[in-house]
Amino acid sequence: MDALNEFVLTNGDRLWTWIILPLLAVLGIYFTVRSGVVQFRMIPEMFRTLTNKTPRDENGEPQSVSAFQAFTISAASRVGVGNIAGVGTAIAIGGPGAIFWMWTMAFIGGASSFIESTLGQAYKVRDKDGFRGGPAYYMQHGLKARWMGILFAVILIICFPFAFSSLQANTISATVSSSFGGEISWIPWVVGAVLAVLTGLVIFGGVRRIASVTQAVVPAMALLYLLVGLVIVGMNIEQLPVVFASIYTQAFGFNEVVGAALGTIIMTGVKRGMFSNEAGLGSAPNAGATAAVTHPVKQGLVQTLGVYFDTFLVCSITAFIILVSTPDLAGAGRGIELTQGAIVSNLGSWSNVLLSVIIFLLAFSSIIGNYYYGESNIEFITTSRKALTTYRTLVVVVIFAGSIASADLIWNTADGIMGLMALVNLVAIGLLSGVAFKLLRDYSQQRKAGLDPVFTRARLPEVTGIQCWEDELSVTGPIDLPVKRR
Repeated sequence: MDALNEFVLTNGDRLWTWIILPLLAVLGIYFTVRSGVVQFRMIPEMFRTLTNKTPRDENGEPQSVSAFQAFTISAASRVGVGNIAGVGTAIAIGGPGAIFWMWTMAFIGGASSFIESTLGQAYKVRDKDGFRGGPAYYMQHGLKARWMGILFAVILIICFPFAFSSLQANTISATVSSSFGGEISWIPWVVGAVLAVLTGLVIFGGVRRIASVTQAVVPAMALLYLLVGLVIVGMNIEQLPVVFASIYTQAFGFNEVVGAALGTIIMTGVKRGMFSNEAGLGSAPNAGATAAVTHPVKQGLVQTLGVYFDTFLVCSITAFIILVSTPDLAGAGRGIELTQGAIVSNLGSWSNVLLSVIIFLLAFSSIIGNYYYGESNIEFITTSRKALTTYRTLVVVVIFAGSIASADLIWNTADGIMGLMALVNLVAIGLLSGVAFKLLRDYSQQRKAGLDPVFTRARLPEVTGIQCWEDELSVTGPIDLPVKRR
C-alpha cells in the first residue's frame, strides 16, 4: 500500500508541476485579459443574477432549477473537506504562504470558471427534469468531439462521486471517531452505514430533490462555520496583523518553520485551492447547466461568485482559525487534525461535537453535489436506466468504503485524477473560449441598452451545435415575457 501511495503521489506531482499549473496560469491570465477582467468588473452583476426569477413553462412550473439552486448544488460540491482538512494540509505542508497562492489562483481561476460555466449553459440539453450539461456536452456539441466528452465523463465519474466522495466520507468518519477519543473501532463502520443510507435516500430522488436539499443545507452550514471562525478570530484579534504578514511574506521564499521551498508553497496552494473551489476543473458547469436562465452568461457570473464564496470566505476562515491559534507550525499535525486542534484550543473540548456537525454538513452536501455531477455524465454516456441505477448503488457502496479506508491514498489518488480531469477541460475551454467571449459581448450590449439580457440562437448564427435557446418564448417562458425587445 505504501508503494502504491508513493507511485500515485510522485506521478501526480509531475503532472501538476509540468502540465496543469502552467496551463492553469496561462489560460487564466488569457481569459482575464480577453474578458476585460470579468471576474472583478462584473461582481455587482454576479449578485444581481443570483436572484433572477426562474423562467416557467406553459404550465406555470419552473423550467428547471433556479439560478440560486444551481449555485447551491455547485457550492455543495465545492464547500467540503477541502475547506477544512484541505486548507489545514496546505498550511502544514506549504506554510502560511500557501494561502496567498490559493487566493491568487482563485482570482485568476475566476475567469476560467466564467468561461466554462457560460459554455455549459450555452451547450446544455433538455431532459425530463429540466436541463443538463457540462464539459462533456460542450465537447460533443461545440468541438464535435464526442470521444473527448466520453473521456472527460469517465474521469469525472471516477474523480467526483467516487474518489472525492469517499474522501468526504473518510473525513466525517475521522472527525466523529476523534470526538470519541479515537478508541472505539466500530465507529467508522456505523458512520459509513448511516452516510450510505442518507445518501441513498437523497440521490434516488433526482435533481430536484438534490437541489432542495442543498438549498437548505449549504447556507446553514456555511453560516454556522463562518460564525465559529469569526468568534475564534475575534478571541485572537491581536494576532490578525501577524497572520496577514506571514501569508504575504512567506509566499515568495523559503519557510524555515515547515521547510517548504517556493515551489512546494505554490504547488500546495494551487492544488488545495483547486480541490476546494474547482475553478477550471470542469465540475461546476455540470451544476450551472441545470439552471433555467435567460442568458448563458448569467450562470457564468453566478458560478464565478461560487469560486469567491468558497475560497475568499470559507477557506480563508479556516486559514485564520489555524494561524491565529497555531503561530508555531513546527511539528503540527496535518489536515483535519490541525483545524480541529485550533478550534478545540480556543473553544474547549465541547467544540469537537460542534465541528463534527459542521464537518458532516459540509461533507454530506459535497457528497450530494458530487453525485449529481456523476449522474449528469452517466446520462451523457448512456440513457440506460439500469446503468443509472447501478451507478447510484456504487456511489452508496463507495461512501461506506471511504469511511473505513486510508486517507493518504485517497487524497493522493484524488489529486492525480483531478489533474487529468482539469487537463481535458482546460484544453476544451481554451478552444471554445471565443464562443464565451461572444456571449459576454452580447450580454453586455443588452445590459447597456437597459434590458434584462435574453439569448437565442439567432443572435449568434455563426455558432453551431447549440441545442436549446430556440426562441424567446422557449427561453423566457410564456409567463415572464419581456416587455420590450430590440
